[in-house]
Amino acid sequence: MSGPLTGTGTLLLALARFDGRRFAPWTLIVTVLSASSVLVYPVVFATAEERAGLAAAVGSNPALSIIFGRANDLLTVDGFNAWRSLALGGFLAALGATFAVTRATRGQEDSGQAELLASGVMGRGTRLMSATLLALAGSALLGLVAGMVTGLCGGAWEPSLLLGATFTATGWLFTAVAAVSAQLASDVHAANSITVSFLGALFLLRGVLEALQAPEWTAWINPLGWISETGPADTDRWWPLLPVAALTLLLLGVAFALQSRRDFGQGALPPRPGAARGALHGPWSLTLRLNRTTSITWATAFLALGVVFGYLSTSIQDLLGSNPAAQTILAAGATSTTELTRSFIRTILSLAGIIASVSGVQVLLRMRSEEMADRVEPLLAAPLSRGRYFAANTVLSLALPTVLLLVSGTMIAGIAAGADTGITFNEAFLQAIFTVPAVWTATAVAVFITGARPRISLAAWIGVLLSFALTLLGPTFRLPEWALGISPFWHVPTVASEVPNGGDLLWILLATAVLVFGGFLGFRRRDLAR
Repeated sequence: MSGPLTGTGTLLLALARFDGRRFAPWTLIVTVLSASSVLVYPVVFATAEERAGLAAAVGSNPALSIIFGRANDLLTVDGFNAWRSLALGGFLAALGATFAVTRATRGQEDSGQAELLASGVMGRGTRLMSATLLALAGSALLGLVAGMVTGLCGGAWEPSLLLGATFTATGWLFTAVAAVSAQLASDVHAANSITVSFLGALFLLRGVLEALQAPEWTAWINPLGWISETGPADTDRWWPLLPVAALTLLLLGVAFALQSRRDFGQGALPPRPGAARGALHGPWSLTLRLNRTTSITWATAFLALGVVFGYLSTSIQDLLGSNPAAQTILAAGATSTTELTRSFIRTILSLAGIIASVSGVQVLLRMRSEEMADRVEPLLAAPLSRGRYFAANTVLSLALPTVLLLVSGTMIAGIAAGADTGITFNEAFLQAIFTVPAVWTATAVAVFITGARPRISLAAWIGVLLSFALTLLGPTFRLPEWALGISPFWHVPTVASEVPNGGDLLWILLATAVLVFGGFLGFRRRDLAR
């Protein structure tokens, strides 16, 4: 007699065979992030004076606190690793777990694989159970590998293993969140959007509270704050992981309850019925329709991001004005409070631009997923050229991050200008405009990859990842000028009273044009779904 979980073991083994390897890149990235911190720190910061300067600079830089969290101890190898890896490594582990769950649940229903599996001897909850077990095991392996490799590279064992445990806990938590989202959403894209939006909101909330040095009790209103309270290489507390495990079990229970009550192939939140008559009249309207929900979500997020960054720009003088080390690293030696604020606005707009470029990459990867699902070939069988179809997706991939950055820039400019910081609205908004070409270049890498080399679609993220690493960490690690120049955001000028030199912007615009042309040429010549 079959039960609700009949066939779980067999399906789990099949998932581990075909989908388990997709966890490998996430494990590798997080492990390298942690282990490299242990290896690089003694070389780059060899003396006590250099480490003290780093601690003073990072501890006073709210932009870095938003991304990497609170720096408890930057005078030791393990303390530096905990600051650099805990929040960001957990974020990456959460993404890996999210995609593993949604791919094996909603993704299978969307592709028809779930119906084929359901025709065999399998319980109603088997697919969800197998997906969650795969993500839980993958997260546990990720944390174990990262902790062990970090310890073998020279990190102290307890902080290294505790840090690995935080990666596992974050992966487990968002395994459960993704399981719930998979029951609520009507397709895999919506499930990913719900989970990643929730992850981004919690990540930003944690970062802002720590950047503003909020009271300690505020850490407990956010599950990611619970994980930060473990304090690897500082307090080394394991018990804050217990409420994370309890919340994970609670959310998994909710997911299974929702799964038992929803219709197969449908979400608990059904999509709105379509119009009686079709309103799509070409590739441009189709591209907008496919990315409409994602675009609205991003726009809402960037409105909030603009408010947060704008508020930080009004307090930068108090946070950094008395810290010469931070002024040197963040503001390139600014000597007045107005120059300090101007340089900080350039930094946060670069950060906003890097985040905005993620939306452009998503548009292009959505195009690739449509192609792999064999929904593009019928379109091209009609009087629609490959160039027009690719152009529609490329234009949106460049236009969406542009609009997002300008929305955020408008909010930052308005708040900064209204707070008597010495920065006018036009000056701050012009800084946002000068950041746009760098966003295009980071996104154009994905245009080239999806157009010419789609088999390595993971490489579409190279532009975003390199920009993030070099722009935010490059100056801190005192990388040479040529290395920093790889990031297009390094070439964005700081808007001052005089007109800045636009030569660097012309070069990155040229790089964008070359990458886009290469993508077009590749898409016109290659086979579809290859």
